[in-house]
Amino acid sequence: MNSEILVNITPMETRVALVENGVLQEVAVERARRRGIVGNIYRGKVVRVLPGMQAAFVDIGLARAGFLHADDIVSAPWLDRPIQAGGQGGQDIRQLVREGQMVVVQVIKDPIGSKGARLTSRLSVSSRYLVYMPDVDHVGVSQRIDTEEERERLRQLLSDAVTELADSDAPASASRHGYILRTVAEGASRDDLYGDLVFLHRLWTIIEERIGSGRDIVCLYEDLPLSLRALRDMLRPEVEKVRVDSREVFASMQAFARQVNPEMVHLLEHYPGERPLFYLYSVEDEISRALARQVPLKSGGYLVIDQTEAMTTVDVNTGGFVGHSNLEETIFKTNLEAATAIARQLRLRNLGGIIIIDFIDMSDSEHRRQVLRTLEKALERDRAKTGITTVSQLGLVEMTRKRTSESLGQILCEPCPVCEGRGRLKSPETVCYDIMREILRESRAFECERILVLASQLVIDRLLDEDSSNVADLEEFIGRPIQFRVETLYSQEQYDIIPV
Repeated sequence: MNSEILVNITPMETRVALVENGVLQEVAVERARRRGIVGNIYRGKVVRVLPGMQAAFVDIGLARAGFLHADDIVSAPWLDRPIQAGGQGGQDIRQLVREGQMVVVQVIKDPIGSKGARLTSRLSVSSRYLVYMPDVDHVGVSQRIDTEEERERLRQLLSDAVTELADSDAPASASRHGYILRTVAEGASRDDLYGDLVFLHRLWTIIEERIGSGRDIVCLYEDLPLSLRALRDMLRPEVEKVRVDSREVFASMQAFARQVNPEMVHLLEHYPGERPLFYLYSVEDEISRALARQVPLKSGGYLVIDQTEAMTTVDVNTGGFVGHSNLEETIFKTNLEAATAIARQLRLRNLGGIIIIDFIDMSDSEHRRQVLRTLEKALERDRAKTGITTVSQLGLVEMTRKRTSESLGQILCEPCPVCEGRGRLKSPETVCYDIMREILRESRAFECERILVLASQLVIDRLLDEDSSNVADLEEFIGRPIQFRVETLYSQEQYDIIPV
């Protein structure tokens, strides 16, 4: 599969797109005024301890305090109050931290909506091939490296590299730390891993010095900007080009590539064309479509995707696809196409948390198995961790996708100020009836000569047309005239009743 990474730079934001065989698969947006903070390390202050939630809120200098659960607290040198004997596993949060305590924490989930950042004291720093964890003694391998021979080879190479590092001028404690071999480490050489080890231990030495240098609330380590994270996290063997439309960022990416992995340098290419890079690959159109609720399928069917606070739901419909043989075959083909499309939409929209998929009901158990297998296979290319269940008795597939940052819709959009995010408005008829009930209440509560109604054009038109007889009856009942005035700036649901 041929892939390209496109990096679009403007003074306001950075956007990165992953295109596979000419089709957009992933897009990430980072704005200068609101950068993501996942991976950042902070020295913070515990401002509140909640025994009922087994959690604490930590001020790390952001608008909202971060959330630190008891299970995410470990005994480490950077905690100014060591964990008591017994470790984790249900220990009372009050035995782990106290209000006013300074703690060093790392962000594992960006603030989303009204929720603050999710924090952990299990610190780690990443390079191209490795994740370095200074507080554990464990070596893990990415589950996406599925051949046992390759997993064992990488473990042995890492062990040799760690031994060499410990024998050199590096800190003697290097061999006691933990590591995770990332997916891109598949096929890496010993020199590749050793280079990453040296880089990570130098970086951690700098962070340790910052940890011990003060007592104030401060950011101790900031993760790479999006353009450089794309090289570190998104670059895979099938990527043929990384195109960048900014000469300055292109130079910084070249310098980063030379430091981390010189083999990446030849993949970088500066795009000087007059036509915008994202328009050249139709990425702008795909982003616009990714914000829509309905996703058309080539067969004529369609998906309906609804993202809510609790979960995301995906509904599959046959639409205009009528098939050629029988109903069961039509449903099966629609579900197969939908499974592949759903996996792409989850990556493209960066949807996370609980996801419920309502495939069209299939009576054939083999068809259900094939649809589920198609979905699982399509999800294998997703960098985010996913978990999936079998088809339930109600015909639903329940799955989870790791959420570390806001979805594409949450970054690019905001709740509608008219409907306040409901997605629906009261009809003019409903608003008219609300107005009449309010007029009746106001007339009984206040002495006045007349009632003035301010509302939108659609509502006033209905009051003077379809509901004019009801208005006349109401005037006779309250014994006062009712006057109407259009307010052009009012929304359909907005109105005011003024006793005059």
